[in-house]
Amino acid sequence: MCGITGWVDFGRDLRAERATLEAMTATMACRGPDAGGVWCSAQAGIGHRRLSVVDLDGGAQPMRAAGGREVVLTFSGEIYNFRELRRELEAHGHVFATRSDTEVLLRGYLQWGADCVPRLNGMFAFAVWDGNRQELLLARDRLGVKPLYYAPLGPAERGALFGSEPKAILAHPQFRAEIDSEGIAELFSQAGTRTPGQGIYRGMAEVRPGCTVRIGRDGEHHAVYWRLESREHADDLPTTVGTVRDLLTDIVERQLVADVPVCSLLSGGLDSSVVAALAARTLQDSYRGKLATFSVDFAGSAATFRPDRLRPSHDEPFARAAAEHIDSRHTTVTLDADDLVAAQWSPLAAHDLPTMGDMFTSMYLLFRRVREQSTVALSGESADEVFGGYPWYHVPALLAATGMPWAAAGSWEPLLRPDVAARVRLGEYAADSYAQARAEVPRLSGENPQERRIREVLYLGLTRWLPELLDRKDRLSMASGLEVRVPFCDHRLVDYVWNVPWAMKEAGGIEKGLLRAAAADLLPPDLLGRRKSIYPGAADPAYRNAIDAQLRALLGQPAAPLFALVDHARLAAAYAENPGLPGFMAVQPSSTAPAAFLLDINEWLRQYDIRIR
Repeated sequence: MCGITGWVDFGRDLRAERATLEAMTATMACRGPDAGGVWCSAQAGIGHRRLSVVDLDGGAQPMRAAGGREVVLTFSGEIYNFRELRRELEAHGHVFATRSDTEVLLRGYLQWGADCVPRLNGMFAFAVWDGNRQELLLARDRLGVKPLYYAPLGPAERGALFGSEPKAILAHPQFRAEIDSEGIAELFSQAGTRTPGQGIYRGMAEVRPGCTVRIGRDGEHHAVYWRLESREHADDLPTTVGTVRDLLTDIVERQLVADVPVCSLLSGGLDSSVVAALAARTLQDSYRGKLATFSVDFAGSAATFRPDRLRPSHDEPFARAAAEHIDSRHTTVTLDADDLVAAQWSPLAAHDLPTMGDMFTSMYLLFRRVREQSTVALSGESADEVFGGYPWYHVPALLAATGMPWAAAGSWEPLLRPDVAARVRLGEYAADSYAQARAEVPRLSGENPQERRIREVLYLGLTRWLPELLDRKDRLSMASGLEVRVPFCDHRLVDYVWNVPWAMKEAGGIEKGLLRAAAADLLPPDLLGRRKSIYPGAADPAYRNAIDAQLRALLGQPAAPLFALVDHARLAAAYAENPGLPGFMAVQPSSTAPAAFLLDINEWLRQYDIRIR
């Protein structure tokens, strides 16, 4: 996996700035605990921290091209088709010194330039400094599995800072942690939504998924190399089911390639069970032993669990049943309120931005335990976005929402300070973001209004909801040096299923019916037919009491950083009336999430010394 960072500056000699580059690189040690390195020239400095996964002895970075050409690569992620690309490059005369996908990527750039990016199948974020062209190329994978931030420098310097995470850029003395009206609006407007390219920090942006950014002496140039395209689906249902199954089998087989221990996350839901079943079968067929699987649970959850629309069944019995069926070596990571409170600020440190409490903290603790036994984990993330599993694809009131359907429940605007609310205009920001997203949807002529709306909401899920989930998964796993791979994000599967008619996606009259049909021989009926249940929240009253006590203590500090944004009196009145606060999502992750979010904002403003512009 790894962490990358760097600095291109056409206004000074960076060979005298090595200490700054080393400080930026050091912030990425959590992502790359195995090795690190920096490279400097007059106009460019490149840093890398490595998590060794493939070719443990080779593939050191930053990797420089042989033969005197000043081309230097720093790369985070995995290229799953690197073997095919290597053979193609060898046919062009390239001779390889390592077995790594890093060298394949570097030589791919030497052969094809920026046109190498569309050839890649994988999750990746990378930077190439080409000294001959005096140009930096930044590239990010199609779905945005791997993060990549950058901050353009001023007109005098003409260049940019970049990094896998904001902390790498924040470590540079020229960059000040600030937030302006747009950043405040992004923070509060739609929980669970990510506006592509928005970095929240003033002056910081993300490379958009499926895009490249070139930065040279003549400025900044953006290009899109991949986007969803709508076209008629010609395959019948049996062919469609078979194609999905063939794709999933190939994807999982590719994503099991590693020179370190690989495991699978297993909640007992359909998505993770399908991935784990395919992985277990692949390992068994190739005589590589049993698959290790991991799930998370909370102390006392069996007694306290109460089914509802979002969580109709308790995960852990299904996780154990799935593990027994596929014959995996299963571990349940059981957490209690003390664990969650003790690690409360760890997700903030991992994200460099506020998070929403127990769902983030429990995932961080799960990944920390998984890392004790494995370096790579497979996950079922994004199947709901690809196949249409969430309530907003099925509940008419959510499907008909006039904004992001998962954000239909409420707004933070009534709790903001009046001057802040007037300046950031949350309602307008949300409406503009929604209109921009809808304008991007690749339409298909001839669809009826229902099909047209379903396509629109699927697009919103893939481009505005999914990035938040992928960011959470990446940041919380890499905080412990764990690489999490997401088979359902393979662009071949996403491209194919995107154009499958909704009636086929719901084959059998059940959500994700197409996926269930493709996995019919992998799982027993009770697992195959299990309804969607969202990631569990902590039901322990001790955790709720701890969050309640913290927010009440914060309300006793009117000068706390939070109250530069949130109105103290309004929050106190709202919290006294309802500790759950107004609610800001149609799919509320947990009852404590709004309070935990506010606590995180306060801690973020304090720890990071955020200046509000």
